[in-house]
Amino acid sequence: MAEQADGQALEEVVTFTSDLIRIDTTNRGGGDCQERPAAEYAAARLAEAGIEPTLLERTKGRTNVVARIEGTDPSADALLLHGHLDVVPAAAADWSVHPFSGEIRDGVVWGRGAVDMKNMDAMILAVVRAWARQGVRPRRDIVIAFTADEEASAEDGSGFLADEHAGLFEGCTEGVSESGAFTFHDGAGRQIYPLSAGERGTAWLKLTARGRAGHGSKVNKDNAVTRLAAAITRIGEHEWPPRLTPTVRAALTELATLYGIEPDLTEVDRLLDKLGPAAQLVESTVRNSANPTMLDAGYKINVIPGEAVAHVDGRYLPGGEDEFRDTLDRLTGPDVEWEFHHREVALQAPVDSATFARMRAAVEEFAPEGHVVPYCMSGGTDAKQFSRLGITGYGFTPLKLPEGYDYNAMFHGVDERVPVEALHFGVRVLDRFLRTA
Repeated sequence: MAEQADGQALEEVVTFTSDLIRIDTTNRGGGDCQERPAAEYAAARLAEAGIEPTLLERTKGRTNVVARIEGTDPSADALLLHGHLDVVPAAAADWSVHPFSGEIRDGVVWGRGAVDMKNMDAMILAVVRAWARQGVRPRRDIVIAFTADEEASAEDGSGFLADEHAGLFEGCTEGVSESGAFTFHDGAGRQIYPLSAGERGTAWLKLTARGRAGHGSKVNKDNAVTRLAAAITRIGEHEWPPRLTPTVRAALTELATLYGIEPDLTEVDRLLDKLGPAAQLVESTVRNSANPTMLDAGYKINVIPGEAVAHVDGRYLPGGEDEFRDTLDRLTGPDVEWEFHHREVALQAPVDSATFARMRAAVEEFAPEGHVVPYCMSGGTDAKQFSRLGITGYGFTPLKLPEGYDYNAMFHGVDERVPVEALHFGVRVLDRFLRTA
C-alpha cells in the first residue's frame, strides 16, 4: 500500500477550513467582493511548502492564485485542481453560529464556505503540503488554481485566468473541482457516491414586455405587466421533454442496476419513480429547465407602466441549447423579448476515462461499502470557463457524510457546516487519487 497523507494533514485540513471561513469573502455579485485576504492566506500556505504561487488580479482585490507542481513524467498531460475562494452572502441573524466564525463544535466546522467550497481549498492545501513533507511528486504536473468570483460571473476569476493567462495552464487536459464524491444516503441503508462528469449550461435570461403606459383606472389592452405575467406563467408551467446525455444515461443505468430495476430509458419519469430518494441525483438533469425568479414592473399602484421586466434561471443540457432557444421563443410569444443576461456552456466528460476510474477507485478504497455512480450537475462551476482551454472537467470533492446530513441544503443555505471526519476522509481520498492520477 502506498504511503498515505500524514496526521498533520488531517489536522491542517480542519484548521485551514476554519481559517478560510473566518476570512469574509462574500460575493454579492456587484463587484464588492475582496478575495485577496483569502488568496494571500492560500498563497502563504503553498509558499511554506516550497510551492511558488502566482497572484493575479483583473480587478483590484479580486485575487486568484495559481501554482504548478511538476510531475515525474514530462510527457504526461497536466491535471488542473481548482477551487473558488468567494462565498455567497449569509445573514448572521438566521444562523445558529456566526457564519464567519469558523467555529469547530462537536466535531463539525461551521460557517459560510464549509461546503461551498473552502473545504476543498483546505483539502488541496493539506494534501500538497503533506507531499512536500514526504518528498512526494505526482506522475503528471498538477496545476493548482484558487479563484475569485465563481459565485457571480467568474469574470474576475476563472474567466480572467482562461482568457488572459492561458499559459499557466499549459498541458492541462483535465480538471477536478467541486461537487462530487459525497455520501448520499438513500434511506434504505445504501451509501451512494456520485462523481460529476458533466454540467448543465447556464442561461440566465432577461425578459422585457412593453406596452402602453396609462392610468390604472382606464381600459388598457396593451398592459406590459399582463403580457409579461402571461409569458412567465407559460415558462413556469412548461413541461420540458426528457433529453438524456451519455452521463445521465450512465447514471440511470448504474442506479437501476444497483436497485435491481430494468433500466428502461424510454420511460424516464417512470424509472425515476422506481428509484425512490436516489432519483434526486438525476431528476434535475434529465431535461432542460427554466424557472422565473425575479420581477420588476411599475412605480405606483394607479399607473400602468410602459415596461415590465422579469429574470429567469434557465439551464440546458449538453446538446440542448437549440431546443432551449426555440422553446423560449415560443413561450415568450410576440409581445415579450428575451435575451441572455449571462450564458455559459454545458459540459460533458467521459465516464469511461482513466481519470474517472481512478477517482472511483480512490473512493472505493476508503468507502468500500459505498456505491460510486456517475452524475451530471444541475448547476455550474468554474469548469465552464476552464473548458475554453480544452480542459475536461470533473466534480470531485470527496466527503464521507453521516446519515441525516443534507449535503445539497448546505450550498447557499443557513447553518452551512461540514463534519471533521468528512474532511479527513476527503484528504485521504484526494491524496490517493492524485498520487495515482
